[in-house]
Amino acid sequence: MTPKNLKVIKPEEIRAVMGAFVAGTGLNCMGCHIQGDFASDDKHEKVVARKMLEMVNALNAKSFNGAAKVTCFTCHRGEAHPKTAPDPK
Repeated sequence: MTPKNLKVIKPEEIRAVMGAFVAGTGLNCMGCHIQGDFASDDKHEKVVARKMLEMVNALNAKSFNGAAKVTCFTCHRGEAHPKTAPDPK
């Protein structure tokens, strides 16, 4: 299957980036994609994920000379929705 509708990810990066999404957010492919139509932008979560990837890329470019120091896992910690505060003690 040839990837389509790539706006931020290069074709040769697709597997690594999707793997990082899964590890970082705990979601599977259907968390962002529509079954049978991976190119579709109709799912809000995919649009948000693309914007977040742009943010992560900009942070890494500006602060770490392009090194992948900031990832989905940095904030999400394997959860679909990142916590905004620590758990109460």
